[in-house]
Amino acid sequence: MKAMILAAGLGTRLLPLTANRPKPLVPVGNRPIIDRTICWLKTHGADDIIVNAHYHLDQMRHHLDQGRPFGLKIHISEEPEILGTGGGIQKTKWFWGRDPFIVVNGDILTDIDLSAAYRAHLKNGNLVTLVLHDSAPFNQIRINRQKDILDINPVPQPGRLAFTGIHIISPEVLENIPAGRPSCILASYRLLIRDGRPIRGHVVKNPYWRDAGTIESYIQANREALNGAPFLVGRNARVHDDAQLNGWAVLGDNIIVERGAGITRSIVWENVTIKEGVQIVDSIVATPGEVAADRVGVIE
Repeated sequence: MKAMILAAGLGTRLLPLTANRPKPLVPVGNRPIIDRTICWLKTHGADDIIVNAHYHLDQMRHHLDQGRPFGLKIHISEEPEILGTGGGIQKTKWFWGRDPFIVVNGDILTDIDLSAAYRAHLKNGNLVTLVLHDSAPFNQIRINRQKDILDINPVPQPGRLAFTGIHIISPEVLENIPAGRPSCILASYRLLIRDGRPIRGHVVKNPYWRDAGTIESYIQANREALNGAPFLVGRNARVHDDAQLNGWAVLGDNIIVERGAGITRSIVWENVTIKEGVQIVDSIVATPGEVAADRVGVIE
């Protein structure tokens, strides 16, 4: 099965965390978001993946390394100009064969049963299947009892469902996306809906799903990655016996927490030293090096 991860955006909603790295490489529970997405896709049978990339392209290329770290094939579709969801998918037209393929947003974390959604797509003869769930305030899509998508409204409304950012697309759709220019895939879907084409939803009940694209949701994603434990400590981390971890904390690889330092309800990325006596409270420490003064908030 072939799949695409949409990962070319600038990550502006997650600034300043994305100032020096692309959003897909931002860690959640000490693993880059894209690593989690790739492993999820692989679990459901994807063995050939393409990722569109623009921002910090060299970092993306180095990290993905043609898929070798993941045991599958990964290609990069370079976008010198960001093409949007529609243009980005259309640019990869050369990659797809005759079978339906998966497209997933690069900033979501989920345990949705993708295999079941794919089977439903094939069984129902859909042109496009959008995986939907009930997730106010994102409920923008109206369907009927047959799961036909009737409307995609930019304004959420009662009685609708939310799009998870997971598409299953039959290759014929590529002919309906403008080539060589930026576009939104939802605009193409609206035209297909207007023409009565089989654009349908696959509704999932109470899945784990997290859009990690804002600071608030990123913090929540890290708390969820703890799986009920109070703390996660990365590889080669050294926490002094007289240091204190309070509430919850995610500590990255190769960090040092010195005597008398404290970390409370915070996320510390890799290669950081929290100096003696420093208190990190309700913060994200995202830049390697020493933290030698009390700070609260996002520490770049």
